[in-house]
Amino acid sequence: MRNKPMSTLDFATTVRERHSVRQFLPTPMTNAQIREVAEDARRSPSSTNTQPWSVHIVSGETLARLKKRIMEKFEQGELCPDFAYDQSKFDGIYEPRWREFYKEMFAANGVTRDDSEGRKKITRRNAEFYDAPHAAFLFMPDVGDGNVNAASDMGMYSQTFLLSLTARGFGGIPMLFLAFFADVVREELGISPDFKLLHAIAFGYPDQDAAINQFRSKRASVDETVTFYE
Repeated sequence: MRNKPMSTLDFATTVRERHSVRQFLPTPMTNAQIREVAEDARRSPSSTNTQPWSVHIVSGETLARLKKRIMEKFEQGELCPDFAYDQSKFDGIYEPRWREFYKEMFAANGVTRDDSEGRKKITRRNAEFYDAPHAAFLFMPDVGDGNVNAASDMGMYSQTFLLSLTARGFGGIPMLFLAFFADVVREELGISPDFKLLHAIAFGYPDQDAAINQFRSKRASVDETVTFYE
């Protein structure tokens, strides 16, 4: 059976309109709407069809409890990530990119370089899930040397999830920050230690009036990132 023709413009528009939402409205999505997004995401590519994603979507009282516990750990400086992360390892051509991102994102929030309190407030917004009414925690099985392959599949699932949100008029933001509290999430949701938290996605209705939601991080050009061979 041949694939039905697809509108390239519609797809391209969805891809280009997707961005990280950093302020959500309190209005929750319906269970049916969330399930539609998950239905799209489960069709993501997967190496040998292992489908390693174990996704836990939290809302309502469960989200409130989890947010409270994560905020407590954040304020105490107690981190418990499953995977080590060191921003400084992204040096060379990558360092100017992340430095520029922080500079522009802080500026979009009206925070200057020497405003330490303002910077702390921005970081704290992560622990507040940017006021999103929903969050999806993406766990994967610990498969040793296969973790890289599993993480690749997880990335494709996340992108499909985010694009589905955008196409349906919602928004989301992938959050590595929340993975720094993996033990807290596992304990609160009753998840086996055999599953590791890669990242989370906060999602819901974007607050279109929030100035921060006008911020767009830059992307390197095709010529900078792709090499063509003939």
